[in-house]
Amino acid sequence: MSAARATTGGGLPVPSESGPRWSRQIGRFLAHVVWDTEVLDAHHVPLDGPVIISANHIGFVDGPLVHGVVPRGTHILVKEEMFRGPVGSVLRAAGQIPVDRHGGRPALAAGLGVLRRGGAVGIFPEGVRGRGDATQARAGVAWLAVNSGAPVVPTAVLGTRRTGEAVGHVPGLRRRLVVAFGTPVHLDRAPGVSGRQVVAEAHEVLRVTLAEHVRATVARTGLVLPDDAPLGDG
Repeated sequence: MSAARATTGGGLPVPSESGPRWSRQIGRFLAHVVWDTEVLDAHHVPLDGPVIISANHIGFVDGPLVHGVVPRGTHILVKEEMFRGPVGSVLRAAGQIPVDRHGGRPALAAGLGVLRRGGAVGIFPEGVRGRGDATQARAGVAWLAVNSGAPVVPTAVLGTRRTGEAVGHVPGLRRRLVVAFGTPVHLDRAPGVSGRQVVAEAHEVLRVTLAEHVRATVARTGLVLPDDAPLGDG
């Protein structure tokens, strides 16, 4: 069955294992021409086989930025409200995955389909844009990791929103941004442990790992997180 016709149990199409080259080129243009993005430790991202990119979330442009600097095609879970009008058409053509944040199982199933076919999935486990310290996270990334066996690469995004800027703010021309990839986390499932317990334990490991990676990247680069979490549709 072709990728265009394959669907998940929730009716979403299963994207192919590699993201479209043109959308990655747009992301790279934004990262390195529109903004001044420092990409750290991209060698941590496996160039083949399933992998999950788990990033903190502070600003409107985090998704296209990560999509552009990951050294392979990615399918990123994006809130379904973005899949409207011209932007929605671009996201669909780029193979991104719409997610209903109040019932995201179809999106997770689509992501799992990508991983089982050897692809890369990007996810922002905090769910909404905010401070980006990753102290709070949802369990979707853990569910994907446990059910796919894919390693998880903790990814720190800095600079896309500063203190006082709205959650929908677009960074100005040539602003300094940072995307830093951490050491992949491989989760082992112990025999005799229930699936629910495995996901819960994996969730805590991945949450702590991402939070520590974000803190370490702030210390390494001097680029700080915003100290506010403004209300808005993140």
